[in-house]
Amino acid sequence: MDKMSNSKFQFRIPNKLSSDFKLACHNLGVKPSEKLRELILKFLSKPNKEIPKSYPTKLLDNNTKQKKGTFTIGEMYCGPGGIGLAAKKAGFNHKGNKFNFKHLWATDNHQDSCTTFQKNILKDENQSRVICEDIKNIDINHLPYVDGFLYGFPCNDFSNVGETKGLAGKYGPLYSYGVNYIKQKNPKFIFAENVSGISNANSGFAFQKILEELENAGKFGYELTTHLYKFEEYGIPQSRHRYIIIGFRKDLGLKFNIPKPTSSNNYKSCKEAINDPPINKNSLNHELTKQSLNVIERLKHINPGENAWTAQIPDHLKLNVKGAKLSMIYKRLDPKKPAYTVTGSGGGGTHVYHWIENRALTNRERARLQTFPDNFEFYGSKESVRKQIGMAVPVEGAKIILDSILKTFANIKYESIEPNFNFSKQQIINFR
Repeated sequence: MDKMSNSKFQFRIPNKLSSDFKLACHNLGVKPSEKLRELILKFLSKPNKEIPKSYPTKLLDNNTKQKKGTFTIGEMYCGPGGIGLAAKKAGFNHKGNKFNFKHLWATDNHQDSCTTFQKNILKDENQSRVICEDIKNIDINHLPYVDGFLYGFPCNDFSNVGETKGLAGKYGPLYSYGVNYIKQKNPKFIFAENVSGISNANSGFAFQKILEELENAGKFGYELTTHLYKFEEYGIPQSRHRYIIIGFRKDLGLKFNIPKPTSSNNYKSCKEAINDPPINKNSLNHELTKQSLNVIERLKHINPGENAWTAQIPDHLKLNVKGAKLSMIYKRLDPKKPAYTVTGSGGGGTHVYHWIENRALTNRERARLQTFPDNFEFYGSKESVRKQIGMAVPVEGAKIILDSILKTFANIKYESIEPNFNFSKQQIINFR
Protein backbone atom coordinates (compact mmCIF):
# COMPACT_ATOMS: atom_id res chain seq x y z
CA MET A 1 0.00 0.00 0.00
CA ASP A 2 1.20 3.53 -0.78
CA LYS A 3 2.53 5.15 2.41
CA MET A 4 0.70 8.35 1.50
CA SER A 5 -2.64 6.51 1.86
CA ASN A 6 -1.98 5.68 5.53
CA SER A 7 -2.51 7.83 8.62
CA LYS A 8 -0.44 7.64 11.78
CA PHE A 9 -2.16 7.20 15.17
CA GLN A 10 -0.72 7.33 18.65
CA PHE A 11 -2.31 5.49 21.59
CA ARG A 12 -1.79 6.14 25.28
CA ILE A 13 -2.86 3.33 27.59
CA PRO A 14 -1.76 2.25 31.09
CA ASN A 15 1.57 0.42 31.22
CA LYS A 16 -0.06 -2.75 32.59
CA LEU A 17 -2.51 -2.92 29.68
CA SER A 18 0.27 -2.16 27.22
CA SER A 19 2.39 -5.01 28.60
CA ASP A 20 -0.54 -7.43 28.55
CA PHE A 21 -1.41 -6.47 24.98
CA LYS A 22 2.17 -6.92 23.76
CA LEU A 23 2.36 -10.30 25.51
CA ALA A 24 -0.92 -11.44 23.92
CA CYS A 25 0.34 -10.38 20.49
CA HIS A 26 3.60 -12.22 21.10
CA ASN A 27 1.67 -15.41 21.94
CA LEU A 28 -0.37 -14.98 18.76
CA GLY A 29 2.78 -14.47 16.72
CA VAL A 30 1.70 -11.04 15.41
CA LYS A 31 3.07 -7.54 15.78
CA PRO A 32 1.11 -5.23 18.13
CA SER A 33 0.79 -2.66 15.34
CA GLU A 34 -0.69 -5.27 13.00
CA LYS A 35 -3.22 -6.39 15.63
CA LEU A 36 -4.20 -2.79 16.39
CA ARG A 37 -4.75 -2.13 12.71
CA GLU A 38 -6.97 -5.23 12.48
CA LEU A 39 -9.01 -4.19 15.52
CA ILE A 40 -9.51 -0.66 14.18
CA LEU A 41 -10.66 -1.92 10.79
CA LYS A 42 -13.05 -4.37 12.45
CA PHE A 43 -14.48 -1.61 14.64
CA LEU A 44 -14.97 0.76 11.72
CA SER A 45 -16.44 -1.81 9.34
CA LYS A 46 -20.18 -1.40 8.95
CA PRO A 47 -22.62 -4.32 8.57
CA ASN A 48 -23.33 -5.16 4.97
CA LYS A 49 -26.69 -3.60 4.11
CA GLU A 50 -27.45 -6.43 1.70
CA ILE A 51 -27.82 -8.85 4.63
CA PRO A 52 -31.21 -8.35 6.32
CA LYS A 53 -31.45 -8.50 10.11
CA SER A 54 -34.92 -10.03 9.87
CA TYR A 55 -36.69 -12.16 7.31
CA PRO A 56 -38.38 -10.04 4.60
CA THR A 57 -42.15 -10.54 4.68
CA LYS A 58 -42.36 -10.68 0.87
CA LEU A 59 -40.30 -13.87 0.90
CA LEU A 60 -42.46 -15.77 3.36
CA ASP A 61 -44.95 -17.08 0.82
CA ASN A 62 -42.55 -18.52 -1.73
CA ASN A 63 -44.81 -21.22 -3.17
CA THR A 64 -43.28 -21.32 -6.65
CA LYS A 65 -43.73 -24.79 -8.07
CA GLN A 66 -40.37 -26.43 -8.61
CA LYS A 67 -39.44 -28.65 -11.53
CA LYS A 68 -39.41 -32.38 -10.97
CA GLY A 69 -36.04 -33.30 -9.51
CA THR A 70 -35.42 -29.87 -7.98
CA PHE A 71 -35.50 -29.87 -4.17
CA THR A 72 -35.74 -26.66 -2.20
CA ILE A 73 -33.43 -26.38 0.80
CA GLY A 74 -33.00 -24.18 3.85
CA GLU A 75 -30.00 -24.01 6.20
CA MET A 76 -29.85 -23.18 9.88
CA TYR A 77 -26.42 -22.15 11.28
CA CYS A 78 -25.19 -21.96 7.69
CA GLY A 79 -21.74 -20.48 8.37
CA PRO A 80 -19.87 -19.22 5.29
CA GLY A 81 -21.27 -21.93 3.03
CA GLY A 82 -19.36 -25.21 3.05
CA ILE A 83 -22.56 -27.25 2.87
CA GLY A 84 -24.25 -24.49 0.89
CA LEU A 85 -21.66 -24.49 -1.89
CA ALA A 86 -21.71 -28.29 -1.95
CA ALA A 87 -25.48 -28.18 -2.48
CA LYS A 88 -25.05 -25.61 -5.23
CA LYS A 89 -22.53 -27.83 -7.02
CA ALA A 90 -24.44 -31.10 -6.52
CA GLY A 91 -26.72 -32.46 -9.22
CA PHE A 92 -27.02 -34.50 -12.40
CA ASN A 93 -29.39 -35.31 -15.26
CA HIS A 94 -31.39 -38.53 -15.09
CA LYS A 95 -34.13 -39.77 -17.42
CA GLY A 96 -34.74 -36.31 -18.83
CA ASN A 97 -34.91 -34.60 -15.44
CA LYS A 98 -32.31 -32.45 -13.73
CA PHE A 99 -31.85 -33.42 -10.10
CA ASN A 100 -30.50 -30.53 -8.03
CA PHE A 101 -31.05 -28.27 -5.03
CA LYS A 102 -32.37 -24.72 -4.81
CA HIS A 103 -31.73 -22.56 -1.75
CA LEU A 104 -34.65 -20.58 -0.34
CA TRP A 105 -33.18 -19.35 2.93
CA ALA A 106 -30.31 -19.68 5.41
CA THR A 107 -29.69 -18.41 8.94
CA ASP A 108 -26.66 -17.53 11.03
CA ASN A 109 -25.82 -14.97 13.73
CA HIS A 110 -22.29 -14.15 12.50
CA GLN A 111 -22.39 -11.07 10.28
CA ASP A 112 -19.29 -11.85 8.20
CA SER A 113 -20.45 -15.45 7.60
CA CYS A 114 -23.83 -14.15 6.45
CA THR A 115 -22.18 -11.75 4.03
CA THR A 116 -19.91 -14.51 2.71
CA PHE A 117 -22.87 -16.86 2.21
CA GLN A 118 -25.07 -14.23 0.54
CA LYS A 119 -22.39 -13.03 -1.87
CA ASN A 120 -21.13 -16.49 -2.86
CA ILE A 121 -23.99 -18.97 -2.50
CA LEU A 122 -27.06 -16.79 -3.12
CA LYS A 123 -25.62 -14.17 -5.45
CA ASP A 124 -27.74 -15.40 -8.37
CA GLU A 125 -30.85 -16.24 -6.30
CA ASN A 126 -33.13 -13.19 -6.34
CA GLN A 127 -35.75 -14.77 -4.08
CA SER A 128 -33.34 -16.26 -1.54
CA ARG A 129 -31.90 -14.53 1.50
CA VAL A 130 -29.74 -15.02 4.57
CA ILE A 131 -31.31 -14.16 7.92
CA CYS A 132 -28.50 -12.68 9.98
CA GLU A 133 -29.90 -13.05 13.47
CA ASP A 134 -29.59 -15.06 16.67
CA ILE A 135 -31.77 -18.13 16.17
CA LYS A 136 -33.47 -17.38 19.51
CA ASN A 137 -34.87 -14.19 17.98
CA ILE A 138 -36.24 -15.83 14.83
CA ASP A 139 -39.85 -16.96 14.68
CA ILE A 140 -39.48 -20.52 13.37
CA ASN A 141 -43.12 -20.39 12.17
CA HIS A 142 -42.15 -17.74 9.62
CA LEU A 143 -39.48 -19.83 7.93
CA PRO A 144 -40.88 -21.20 4.66
CA TYR A 145 -41.25 -24.92 3.99
CA VAL A 146 -38.32 -26.53 2.20
CA ASP A 147 -37.91 -30.07 0.87
CA GLY A 148 -34.55 -30.43 2.59
CA PHE A 149 -33.53 -28.98 5.94
CA LEU A 150 -29.77 -28.72 6.53
CA TYR A 151 -28.08 -27.71 9.73
CA GLY A 152 -24.69 -28.00 11.32
CA PHE A 153 -25.78 -27.04 14.81
CA PRO A 154 -23.08 -25.32 16.93
CA CYS A 155 -20.45 -27.78 18.10
CA ASN A 156 -18.64 -25.75 20.78
CA ASP A 157 -20.02 -27.81 23.68
CA PHE A 158 -19.46 -31.14 21.93
CA SER A 159 -15.87 -30.64 20.75
CA ASN A 160 -13.07 -32.81 22.10
CA VAL A 161 -10.96 -29.65 22.47
CA GLY A 162 -11.64 -28.01 25.84
CA GLU A 163 -14.59 -28.72 28.12
CA THR A 164 -17.27 -31.04 26.77
CA LYS A 165 -20.40 -29.61 28.40
CA GLY A 166 -22.83 -31.10 25.90
CA LEU A 167 -26.47 -30.23 26.52
CA ALA A 168 -25.54 -28.40 29.72
CA GLY A 169 -23.46 -25.82 27.83
CA LYS A 170 -24.41 -22.55 26.19
CA TYR A 171 -24.48 -24.00 22.67
CA GLY A 172 -25.58 -27.59 23.28
CA PRO A 173 -29.36 -26.91 23.34
CA LEU A 174 -29.29 -25.00 20.02
CA TYR A 175 -29.98 -28.23 18.11
CA SER A 176 -33.57 -27.99 19.41
CA TYR A 177 -34.42 -25.04 17.13
CA GLY A 178 -33.81 -27.29 14.15
CA VAL A 179 -36.00 -30.00 15.69
CA ASN A 180 -38.77 -27.42 16.14
CA TYR A 181 -38.55 -26.47 12.46
CA ILE A 182 -38.78 -30.12 11.44
CA LYS A 183 -41.80 -30.67 13.70
CA GLN A 184 -43.65 -27.74 12.13
CA LYS A 185 -42.67 -28.05 8.45
CA ASN A 186 -42.06 -31.79 7.89
CA PRO A 187 -39.34 -31.49 5.20
CA LYS A 188 -38.73 -34.52 2.99
CA PHE A 189 -35.17 -34.96 4.26
CA ILE A 190 -32.80 -33.64 6.90
CA PHE A 191 -29.03 -33.25 6.92
CA ALA A 192 -27.47 -32.64 10.34
CA GLU A 193 -23.74 -32.33 11.07
CA ASN A 194 -21.56 -32.15 14.17
CA VAL A 195 -18.11 -32.97 15.52
CA SER A 196 -16.98 -36.46 16.46
CA GLY A 197 -16.94 -35.51 20.14
CA ILE A 198 -20.73 -35.27 20.25
CA SER A 199 -20.99 -39.04 20.78
CA ASN A 200 -19.13 -38.70 24.11
CA ALA A 201 -20.87 -35.61 25.48
CA ASN A 202 -22.85 -36.22 28.68
CA SER A 203 -21.61 -39.84 28.68
CA GLY A 204 -23.27 -40.38 25.32
CA PHE A 205 -26.69 -39.21 26.46
CA ALA A 206 -26.64 -35.96 24.44
CA PHE A 207 -26.24 -37.65 21.06
CA GLN A 208 -28.79 -40.33 21.84
CA LYS A 209 -31.32 -37.69 22.88
CA ILE A 210 -30.74 -35.67 19.72
CA LEU A 211 -31.12 -38.75 17.52
CA GLU A 212 -34.31 -39.80 19.27
CA GLU A 213 -35.86 -36.36 18.82
CA LEU A 214 -34.89 -36.25 15.14
CA GLU A 215 -36.25 -39.75 14.52
CA ASN A 216 -39.64 -38.85 15.99
CA ALA A 217 -39.92 -35.27 14.73
CA GLY A 218 -42.94 -34.08 12.75
CA LYS A 219 -46.03 -35.93 11.59
CA PHE A 220 -44.20 -38.88 10.07
CA GLY A 221 -40.84 -39.23 11.79
CA TYR A 222 -37.56 -39.89 9.96
CA GLU A 223 -35.56 -42.91 8.87
CA LEU A 224 -32.09 -41.94 10.11
CA THR A 225 -28.68 -43.02 8.88
CA THR A 226 -25.86 -41.85 11.16
CA HIS A 227 -22.20 -42.15 10.25
CA LEU A 228 -18.85 -40.78 11.41
CA TYR A 229 -17.27 -39.64 8.14
CA LYS A 230 -13.50 -39.54 7.84
CA PHE A 231 -13.24 -37.00 5.07
CA GLU A 232 -9.67 -37.91 4.14
CA GLU A 233 -11.21 -41.19 2.87
CA TYR A 234 -13.28 -39.16 0.39
CA GLY A 235 -10.42 -37.28 -1.26
CA ILE A 236 -10.32 -34.33 1.16
CA PRO A 237 -6.71 -33.26 1.93
CA GLN A 238 -7.45 -33.05 5.64
CA SER A 239 -8.08 -35.48 8.50
CA ARG A 240 -11.48 -34.16 9.49
CA HIS A 241 -13.98 -36.45 11.21
CA ARG A 242 -17.62 -35.45 11.50
CA TYR A 243 -20.91 -37.14 12.32
CA ILE A 244 -23.51 -36.59 9.63
CA ILE A 245 -27.11 -37.65 10.11
CA ILE A 246 -29.28 -38.09 7.02
CA GLY A 247 -32.98 -38.67 7.55
CA PHE A 248 -35.75 -39.32 5.03
CA ARG A 249 -39.35 -38.76 6.04
CA LYS A 250 -40.75 -42.20 6.86
CA ASP A 251 -43.83 -41.89 4.65
CA LEU A 252 -41.53 -41.68 1.59
CA GLY A 253 -40.21 -45.21 2.13
CA LEU A 254 -36.60 -44.17 1.44
CA LYS A 255 -33.41 -45.04 3.30
CA PHE A 256 -30.03 -43.37 2.89
CA ASN A 257 -26.93 -45.47 2.22
CA ILE A 258 -23.43 -44.31 3.15
CA PRO A 259 -21.45 -43.62 -0.05
CA LYS A 260 -18.37 -45.80 -0.29
CA PRO A 261 -15.08 -43.98 0.41
CA THR A 262 -13.28 -42.96 -2.75
CA SER A 263 -9.68 -42.83 -1.56
CA SER A 264 -9.20 -45.07 1.48
CA ASN A 265 -5.78 -46.22 0.28
CA ASN A 266 -4.73 -43.14 -1.66
CA TYR A 267 -5.10 -40.03 0.46
CA LYS A 268 -4.66 -36.60 -1.07
CA SER A 269 -1.77 -34.78 0.62
CA CYS A 270 -1.89 -31.24 1.96
CA LYS A 271 1.08 -30.32 -0.23
CA GLU A 272 -0.75 -31.44 -3.35
CA ALA A 273 -3.84 -29.47 -2.35
CA ILE A 274 -1.93 -26.26 -1.66
CA ASN A 275 0.65 -26.39 -4.46
CA ASP A 276 -1.25 -27.96 -7.36
CA PRO A 277 -2.04 -25.64 -8.96
CA PRO A 278 0.02 -22.89 -7.33
CA ILE A 279 -1.97 -20.14 -5.62
CA ASN A 280 -1.66 -16.77 -7.32
CA LYS A 281 -0.03 -14.30 -4.94
CA ASN A 282 -2.92 -11.88 -5.59
CA SER A 283 -5.60 -14.45 -4.77
CA LEU A 284 -8.44 -13.54 -2.43
CA ASN A 285 -7.82 -14.01 1.32
CA HIS A 286 -4.17 -14.86 0.73
CA GLU A 287 -2.52 -12.40 3.14
CA LEU A 288 0.54 -13.67 4.97
CA THR A 289 0.67 -13.48 8.76
CA LYS A 290 3.71 -11.61 10.05
CA GLN A 291 5.39 -14.01 12.44
CA SER A 292 7.42 -12.77 15.40
CA LEU A 293 11.14 -13.56 15.47
CA ASN A 294 10.58 -16.03 18.33
CA VAL A 295 7.98 -17.94 16.33
CA ILE A 296 10.22 -18.04 13.27
CA GLU A 297 13.15 -19.32 15.34
CA ARG A 298 10.94 -21.90 17.03
CA LEU A 299 9.63 -23.19 13.69
CA LYS A 300 13.18 -23.64 12.41
CA HIS A 301 13.56 -26.45 14.97
CA ILE A 302 10.27 -28.20 14.13
CA ASN A 303 10.30 -30.79 11.36
CA PRO A 304 7.31 -31.66 9.15
CA GLY A 305 4.72 -33.50 11.22
CA GLU A 306 6.23 -32.42 14.55
CA ASN A 307 4.76 -30.01 17.09
CA ALA A 308 6.08 -27.82 19.91
CA TRP A 309 6.24 -30.80 22.28
CA THR A 310 7.75 -33.48 20.06
CA ALA A 311 10.45 -31.35 18.37
CA GLN A 312 13.93 -30.75 19.75
CA ILE A 313 13.58 -27.06 20.62
CA PRO A 314 16.21 -25.04 22.53
CA ASP A 315 15.20 -24.21 26.10
CA HIS A 316 14.86 -20.47 25.46
CA LEU A 317 12.29 -21.15 22.70
CA LYS A 318 10.22 -23.75 24.55
CA LEU A 319 6.67 -22.88 25.59
CA ASN A 320 5.92 -22.43 29.27
CA VAL A 321 2.61 -24.29 29.38
CA LYS A 322 1.14 -26.14 32.33
CA GLY A 323 -1.51 -28.82 32.07
CA ALA A 324 -2.76 -30.33 28.82
CA LYS A 325 -0.46 -29.96 25.84
CA LEU A 326 -2.47 -29.96 22.63
CA SER A 327 -0.74 -31.80 19.80
CA MET A 328 -1.65 -29.11 17.27
CA ILE A 329 0.42 -26.35 18.94
CA TYR A 330 2.99 -25.11 16.40
CA LYS A 331 2.50 -28.31 14.48
CA ARG A 332 3.91 -28.37 10.97
CA LEU A 333 2.02 -30.13 8.22
CA ASP A 334 3.41 -33.37 6.88
CA PRO A 335 3.56 -32.75 3.10
CA LYS A 336 3.02 -36.46 2.35
CA LYS A 337 -0.22 -36.72 4.35
CA PRO A 338 -3.57 -34.96 4.61
CA ALA A 339 -3.50 -31.94 6.91
CA TYR A 340 -4.55 -32.26 10.51
CA THR A 341 -7.92 -30.68 11.35
CA VAL A 342 -8.17 -26.99 10.47
CA THR A 343 -9.80 -25.13 13.37
CA GLY A 344 -11.57 -21.80 13.51
CA SER A 345 -10.26 -20.46 16.79
CA GLY A 346 -7.32 -20.62 19.17
CA GLY A 347 -4.37 -18.47 20.11
CA GLY A 348 -0.70 -18.68 19.26
CA GLY A 349 0.44 -21.93 17.76
CA THR A 350 -2.96 -23.10 16.46
CA HIS A 351 -2.92 -21.51 12.99
CA VAL A 352 -1.65 -24.58 11.04
CA TYR A 353 1.97 -24.28 9.95
CA HIS A 354 3.61 -24.79 6.56
CA TRP A 355 5.75 -27.92 6.19
CA ILE A 356 8.87 -26.04 5.08
CA GLU A 357 8.33 -22.28 5.26
CA ASN A 358 8.57 -20.75 8.74
CA ARG A 359 5.04 -19.38 8.88
CA ALA A 360 1.38 -20.11 9.43
CA LEU A 361 -0.79 -20.90 6.44
CA THR A 362 -2.71 -18.11 4.75
CA ASN A 363 -6.50 -18.24 4.82
CA ARG A 364 -6.54 -19.17 1.14
CA GLU A 365 -4.29 -22.14 1.87
CA ARG A 366 -6.60 -23.17 4.70
CA ALA A 367 -9.54 -22.80 2.31
CA ARG A 368 -7.77 -25.14 -0.15
CA LEU A 369 -7.62 -27.77 2.63
CA GLN A 370 -11.38 -27.30 3.08
CA THR A 371 -11.80 -27.64 -0.73
CA PHE A 372 -13.22 -24.16 -1.31
CA PRO A 373 -12.38 -22.92 -4.81
CA ASP A 374 -10.00 -19.97 -5.14
CA ASN A 375 -12.77 -17.69 -6.47
CA PHE A 376 -14.79 -18.11 -3.26
CA GLU A 377 -14.35 -14.83 -1.36
CA PHE A 378 -14.59 -14.73 2.42
CA TYR A 379 -15.62 -11.40 3.97
CA GLY A 380 -14.37 -9.86 7.21
CA SER A 381 -11.07 -9.44 9.03
CA LYS A 382 -8.31 -12.00 8.71
CA GLU A 383 -9.26 -13.61 12.04
CA SER A 384 -12.95 -13.63 11.09
CA VAL A 385 -12.11 -15.39 7.82
CA ARG A 386 -9.98 -17.91 9.69
CA LYS A 387 -12.97 -18.64 11.95
CA GLN A 388 -15.31 -19.08 8.98
CA ILE A 389 -12.98 -21.48 7.20
CA GLY A 390 -12.31 -23.54 10.31
CA MET A 391 -16.00 -23.95 11.17
CA ALA A 392 -17.05 -25.04 7.67
CA VAL A 393 -17.72 -28.53 6.32
CA PRO A 394 -15.34 -29.53 3.48
CA VAL A 395 -17.16 -28.62 0.29
CA GLU A 396 -16.26 -31.64 -1.83
CA GLY A 397 -16.95 -34.06 1.03
CA ALA A 398 -20.42 -32.61 1.60
CA LYS A 399 -21.08 -32.72 -2.16
CA ILE A 400 -20.55 -36.51 -2.25
CA ILE A 401 -23.19 -36.93 0.47
CA LEU A 402 -25.65 -34.50 -1.13
CA ASP A 403 -25.25 -36.16 -4.53
CA SER A 404 -26.09 -39.45 -2.81
CA ILE A 405 -29.27 -37.90 -1.40
CA LEU A 406 -30.32 -36.90 -4.91
CA LYS A 407 -29.48 -40.41 -6.17
CA THR A 408 -31.72 -41.85 -3.46
CA PHE A 409 -34.62 -39.69 -4.65
CA ALA A 410 -33.87 -40.66 -8.26
CA ASN A 411 -33.69 -44.37 -7.31
CA ILE A 412 -30.12 -44.61 -8.62
CA LYS A 413 -28.00 -47.28 -6.97
CA TYR A 414 -24.46 -46.46 -5.90
CA GLU A 415 -21.65 -48.22 -4.04
CA SER A 416 -22.16 -47.97 -0.30
CA ILE A 417 -20.96 -49.21 3.08
CA GLU A 418 -22.63 -49.94 6.40
CA PRO A 419 -22.98 -47.02 8.86
CA ASN A 420 -20.51 -47.11 11.75
CA PHE A 421 -23.01 -45.80 14.31
CA ASN A 422 -26.15 -47.67 15.31
CA PHE A 423 -28.81 -45.85 17.30
CA SER A 424 -30.23 -47.97 20.11
CA LYS A 425 -33.43 -46.85 21.80
CA GLN A 426 -32.51 -49.06 24.73
CA GLN A 427 -29.45 -46.89 25.35
CA ILE A 428 -31.53 -43.73 25.67
CA ILE A 429 -33.85 -45.49 28.13
CA ASN A 430 -30.90 -46.58 30.27
CA PHE A 431 -29.65 -42.99 30.50
CA ARG A 432 -32.94 -41.67 31.90
